[in-house]
Amino acid sequence: MKINLPQPDMSENISPNTLKYKSALIKLSGEALVGKSQDRGDRAILDGEILRGVASQIKKCVNHGAKIALVIGAGNIWRGSRQGGVDISRVKADHMGMLGTLINCIALGDVLERTGVESRVLSAVPVSQFCGEYSQEKAKRLMADGVVILIACGVGYPYFSTDTAAMLRGAELGVDVVLSAKAVSGVYDKDPAVYPDAVKYEKLDYDTIIKKNLRVIDQTAAALGRDNNTKALLFSLLEEDGIFKALSGEQIGTLIV
Repeated sequence: MKINLPQPDMSENISPNTLKYKSALIKLSGEALVGKSQDRGDRAILDGEILRGVASQIKKCVNHGAKIALVIGAGNIWRGSRQGGVDISRVKADHMGMLGTLINCIALGDVLERTGVESRVLSAVPVSQFCGEYSQEKAKRLMADGVVILIACGVGYPYFSTDTAAMLRGAELGVDVVLSAKAVSGVYDKDPAVYPDAVKYEKLDYDTIIKKNLRVIDQTAAALGRDNNTKALLFSLLEEDGIFKALSGEQIGTLIV
């Protein structure tokens, strides 16, 4: 499958564009960060082209005045208690997943810095040797100064997914929208990989996700989004210039309100 990624944005001074959403919490799927590497069979957990493409898109958004925070999943490294056949307790498995998110945040943070985007990794679990500790006040100050923040280790506790962390941090930081960039292009009425006649929703409400148990985000995350009136947009990370299109209000993926 051909992956269309934007070329790095080399312009230094871009006039602010009118974005529909001025601030966003971007949830990146860990699986989507593997990209083409998964086809090589070399057990790669990150794809450099994908990381550079994401950094380029974020730089473009920042240059247009967007304030951005990120939460990254760890499905490319460890999927908690569902890690094929390995017998590890749920709590310890979730701790391992949190560390996986830290690895992903450090990697993307480094690529962002080398792309010319000031960034800071903040962790919900204290790991002072690697990065600062997350707090709402610190994160909001950094975002106000134009710094992109990468929030590692989810909410800091087991039994909560990074989808839930994204909804929680989005509410805390008061962003205009939560963008969920996954390996799928939106929310479908059934699995499109199994059913060719699967229909994609252009717009959904959280109650429908909860009642129909649509597994695009977990139930806790959906309830948080509903209770905090959080607008979310789910789309494919492989959508060309998808992050910028989403912030601009273009019709991609599935809008959840």
